[in-house]
Amino acid sequence: MTLDGKAIDVGRVKNPMYILATKEDHIAPWRSVYPSTSLFGGDVTFVLGESGHIAGIVNPPRERVKYGYYTAKDHFDEPDAWLEAADYTKASWWSHWSNWLDAQGGSDQVRARKPGDGKLSTLEDAPGSFIRAS
Repeated sequence: MTLDGKAIDVGRVKNPMYILATKEDHIAPWRSVYPSTSLFGGDVTFVLGESGHIAGIVNPPRERVKYGYYTAKDHFDEPDAWLEAADYTKASWWSHWSNWLDAQGGSDQVRARKPGDGKLSTLEDAPGSFIRAS
């Protein structure tokens, strides 16, 4: 990979990766995303959500979930071989991701900071004048 004329070897990136694609995505087709699973030097978890570019991502956990997701323990060179070996879960991928995050850094949670506390002060209340149309 080259960025600003400098070669970057992403294979040297050793931290765990969670790579998500969606089955019907027309902007980033999942079969074009899957090869990235072999580029990084660390442990990679690939998850394939159902549906498309937006609906597959915005699929929060709830009692009656509309879309599920696929996971596989093994890596395959070909995306279709991965899908054939994958297990399907009828639930939001968000819970899978949350569990993955917990496994990476523990499940200790901290309270969100209140804007204005600490060293930084707020400029103004949300949503902020910079997004208002005149």
